[in-house]
Amino acid sequence: MLAYSFYEIDTRIMQYATALAERGDTVDVLALRREGGLDFEVFNGVNVYRIQCRKMNERGWFDYLFRTLRFLFISTFVLAKRHISKPYQVIHIHSVPDFLVFAAVVPKISGARVILDIHDILPEFYASKFGISSRSLLFKLLVLTERLSIAFSDHVIIANHLWQERLVSRSVRREKCTAIVNYPDPRIFYRRAHRAADRKFIILYPGTLNQHQGVDIAVRAFARVAEKMPGAEFHIYGEGPDKASLIRLSNELGLTDRVIFYGILPTTEIATVMANSDLAVVPKRASSSFGNEAASTKIMEFMSLGIPVIVSRTKIDTYYHNDSMVKFFESGNESDLADSMVLLYGNPELREGFVEAANRFVERNTWQVKKQEYLSLVDHLHTGSVVSKVANGQ
Repeated sequence: MLAYSFYEIDTRIMQYATALAERGDTVDVLALRREGGLDFEVFNGVNVYRIQCRKMNERGWFDYLFRTLRFLFISTFVLAKRHISKPYQVIHIHSVPDFLVFAAVVPKISGARVILDIHDILPEFYASKFGISSRSLLFKLLVLTERLSIAFSDHVIIANHLWQERLVSRSVRREKCTAIVNYPDPRIFYRRAHRAADRKFIILYPGTLNQHQGVDIAVRAFARVAEKMPGAEFHIYGEGPDKASLIRLSNELGLTDRVIFYGILPTTEIATVMANSDLAVVPKRASSSFGNEAASTKIMEFMSLGIPVIVSRTKIDTYYHNDSMVKFFESGNESDLADSMVLLYGNPELREGFVEAANRFVERNTWQVKKQEYLSLVDHLHTGSVVSKVANGQ
């Protein structure tokens, strides 16, 4: 697998790779390295090669593009070298960006099958991240890149059903595209004993800190009602271009001791942090076309952990969830979110009602239930035989 991502915190990639390794396939992952991180390790039976260091401090779209192009060149060389030494049968490329799929050019020429896995739909992602109009030349070039990348691949996986319809409408044949949602892994995200009752009430947001995620809305909402929730704190785990401005905002609102920021944690560690919270918030902006349609993996992860979730009413989240499972609030409405925080803070019975309804949903929608769809796809691409070596990355 190939991914412009940190493997140890990307649950989607880890689940694919681990599922293959557990059934006896040899799996290599080419991914990013954090400063001071290991260049290579075996992670749950998966060979993880970290081929480029990344700091999440891109100053604009050109800076981001330059770093991903560098990763493309390095991964093309590494993948070709490893393939020539011991050929891969299936190469699974994770986007963003889509054009990373061309790193598999040498293996594809020699017969390997190529999967392009689109985590975030690229034109809309760039438009949201860097303020690009959908009518701009750059947006149109990104759509062209999407089409060329899909044409190069043998099959496309997309992260939700709304985006599958978008791709089918502009870039791919329906029979070449499969939607696989980011289902939680029950071995990591499971209900466990909660902390003792003599501690603070923790409201939690874990994830990337981009404008479309709406974390600033949550900070302002918390500021409105913090005094109505004695002992409550808002903990934010993550990195991203908005982190510095969010810290400034919380300081300006006098919340230095009530809104607490942390960095990125590996998936197994953040799962423990999530399980020890009391209430989660997913405050995405529906006004962002990307945020409105980008499914939040954290919602189902919190559900699996038995933590109630307040969710912005977006197109994608109302597609998969309903009012019995999560507490919806009007996207962008600080007052509505603040009222939702106070309501659930003061009503443990209501919180438990959401938890129980969500639990019934996740019992039918976990990775253990759904992973066979992916394994069957890999086997089908390899003409029905068992895959002996899979290169997977983003």
